[in-house]
Amino acid sequence: MTYLSRALGAGLAITLPAAPALAQSPSDAADLQKQLSNPVASLISVPFQFNFDDNIGPKDKGERWTMNIQPVIPFDLGGGWNLISRTIVPVVSQYNLPSEGEDAWGLGDTTQSFFFSPTPSDGGLIWGVGPAFLFPTASEDDLGLDTFAAGVTGVVLKQSGPWTMGLLANHLWDWDGPVEIDSTFTQPFLAYAYDNGWTATLQAEWTHDWVNDTDSAPIGLLASKLTNIGGTPVSWQGGVRYYAESAPNGPEGWGARFGVTLLFPK
Repeated sequence: MTYLSRALGAGLAITLPAAPALAQSPSDAADLQKQLSNPVASLISVPFQFNFDDNIGPKDKGERWTMNIQPVIPFDLGGGWNLISRTIVPVVSQYNLPSEGEDAWGLGDTTQSFFFSPTPSDGGLIWGVGPAFLFPTASEDDLGLDTFAAGVTGVVLKQSGPWTMGLLANHLWDWDGPVEIDSTFTQPFLAYAYDNGWTATLQAEWTHDWVNDTDSAPIGLLASKLTNIGGTPVSWQGGVRYYAESAPNGPEGWGARFGVTLLFPK
C-alpha cells in the first residue's frame, strides 16, 4: 500500500522545532540548535517541509512532490507538564501515478499528534506520549485513504553536549473507512550541533504495514542552518534520502528533502 507508507512515514517524520531567539554567542547558538533537535520542545514553530520521491509505481515512472505544512504549538498545562500539538497537512503533486499518464495535485490526509511531556531536568531524559490521528482530508481519491485512523505516539531523547540522540514512534489503526490500517512508524535520529549555527542529522524513517507485511525505510542525512531574518529566527534545512527498503510500487533509490521553519518566540 504505497500511499499508506508515504502518509505514515514521510508525513509523520519530524521537522525539528524552533528556538525562541537567535543567540549572539556561540554557546547560546549551540543551545538553540539543540532545541531545534527536540521534537517536544516548548516552542512555537511553523515548518514547511518539501520532499521529492522518484521511481514510484509498477514501472518506476512516477514521481511525487510533497509539501508538509507542520505547525507545532505548545500549551503549558501547569504542574510541570506541557502539551505539544503537531499538525501535518500535506500538499501533494504527483506525476505518472497511480499509472503512467495520470497526474494529481491537491491536499493529502491530515495527521494530528499530541504529546504530553514533563518539563525536563538539566541533563535528564526528555520524553512525551499521547494520541495520534489520521483524518481523511484528501482532495483527490489518489492522494488519500478515505479512512479515519487513530493510535498512539511517543518520543524519547537524550541531549549531551552538542549531541542529540532519540527515537520517535507511533502506531495507527483504522477506525472508520474502506481501508484496513495497522501500521507502525519508527524514527531513530542522531544530531550534532556545531558552534557555527549548523546542525547535521542522521535519521531513518521505517514504516511497517502489518496488513500487507511490507516495509518502507528511507535513511536521510540532513543539514540545517539557524539564521536571523529581520530579527526573526529561521531554520533552513536540506539533504538527501536513500530508500534502503521500499514497499511494493513505493519510492526507490534516492530522494531529497528541504525546508524552512518559521519561529515564533513566546
